[in-house]
Amino acid sequence: MSKIVTMRIKDSVLEKLMKFAKLENRSLSNFIETAALKYINDIEYADEFEMSDVHRDTDLLKKLKKGSSDAKNKRGRFVEL
Repeated sequence: MSKIVTMRIKDSVLEKLMKFAKLENRSLSNFIETAALKYINDIEYADEFEMSDVHRDTDLLKKLKKGSSDAKNKRGRFVEL
């Protein structure tokens, strides 16, 4: 179910948002929602270059394996996001 959200935006930012919403043939609301979700997706997941760095970091890989093992065996404290 959709919710109504009230927010304050500078006129210059609103003009840009409206311009790009129109270019993509979207409503302003849909454009802002889509842009926010894209931003979240971009920062939430590692890209191929970050993953390459992860795979080269043997110390990090050991810690990840230990953490995975601890989680599987229900050891340690866990934090929900």
